[in-house]
Amino acid sequence: MSFTVEKLEHSMAKLTITVPAEEFDKAMVKAYNKTKSRFNVPGFRKGKVPMAFIEKMYGPAVFYEDAANDMINEYYPKEAVASELEIASQPVIDVTQIEKGKDLIFTAEVAVKPEVTLGEYKGIEVDKIEVEVTEEEVLEDIKKEQLQNARKVIVNDRPAKLDDEITLDFEGFVDGVAFEGGKGENYKLVLGSHSFIDTFEDQLVGKSVGEDVEVNVTFPEDYQAEDLAGKPAVFKCKINTITESQLPELNDEFASEVGGCDTLDQYKAEVKEKLLAQKNKNAANEKEVKVLDKVIENATMDIADAQVEDMQKRMRDEFAQSLQYQGINFEQYLQIVNVTEEAFLERVKPDALKRIQQRAVLEAVVKAENIEVSDEEVDEELTNMANQYQMKLEDIKGFMGEAEINSIKKDVAVKKAAKLIVDEAKEV
Repeated sequence: MSFTVEKLEHSMAKLTITVPAEEFDKAMVKAYNKTKSRFNVPGFRKGKVPMAFIEKMYGPAVFYEDAANDMINEYYPKEAVASELEIASQPVIDVTQIEKGKDLIFTAEVAVKPEVTLGEYKGIEVDKIEVEVTEEEVLEDIKKEQLQNARKVIVNDRPAKLDDEITLDFEGFVDGVAFEGGKGENYKLVLGSHSFIDTFEDQLVGKSVGEDVEVNVTFPEDYQAEDLAGKPAVFKCKINTITESQLPELNDEFASEVGGCDTLDQYKAEVKEKLLAQKNKNAANEKEVKVLDKVIENATMDIADAQVEDMQKRMRDEFAQSLQYQGINFEQYLQIVNVTEEAFLERVKPDALKRIQQRAVLEAVVKAENIEVSDEEVDEELTNMANQYQMKLEDIKGFMGEAEINSIKKDVAVKKAAKLIVDEAKEV
């Protein structure tokens, strides 16, 4: 086994890995044993056809793909570590020599972390962010609590109005013909939620239970169903029920039940304190972003497209995982928002690049400032993780190998670097 490393332009590198012929031949035997049951040859029982016979009939190349994949999966990770490159993307593999009895040679092109030349990163000037909480914001927050504690009441003595929840039957028609997916029964809809297209919900305001209503709308030009995009449609609707939310009265009793406070004034004060804390946290985050933006602007680095593409895919996967917690898969989301996966990836590209730039300059600050991380700081980080996942610290540590601990150390060092440049920044 041998490998060479070639540094390429734009923060790319190419590993050329050579697998000895005898190792590749063993992989071919393994591939034969894995696939021999697939071959049906007259005169032989299934799975009993000799390897040499199969190679004579089909050529040895019939085993190349499985054997090469086996060798690549085994040897690329080891040689990637041995290369000591800071690899920042998945490899692009190219097999350059594959033949029975000869060395297997393949290349792996990868992005590497860019070299960063820091400019000014201390004493960065940013606009001061003023933080205040108004009485209107306090009342708006309390209104949300009222809505969450509202009583749902079915009403029969008035037409539907905005914010009511209705159940309705509907069927949609284009040019007088019902279209697929345009029919529903006892569908729940909050008027004013803008869940339906165009002015659909507005046209149901003022209508009563049992009333037949024709709703005229036009599908958007970019609607996901191409046969409906841009076309006018008529929905025949009937409201079955109307439900309104009756808000609890805003008084000391409400303050006690919802906020655990003795008086409404005390509850308002606590809400204001909570909102102020959140605003201060948001302001601190905004300040850090602004400082980092200027540090990035003052630095130079050459980030590989492959690293950005990998980050885009990672952000897609993170977003898909968050959707799963809401009971939605990524494909459903794309249909709902009417975008392709390619368009989604393009949309997150600027944020993917920014995430890479931020990490790159902070790691450069770690080196420039010789920032170190103590075992106590690692334990503190692990304790936070244990609390988050409701686990014991010892159990978290039990899952951690040396690589994971080193990764945590790097993350803590980066946090310390971010704190340093923010603390050194000047608000003007």
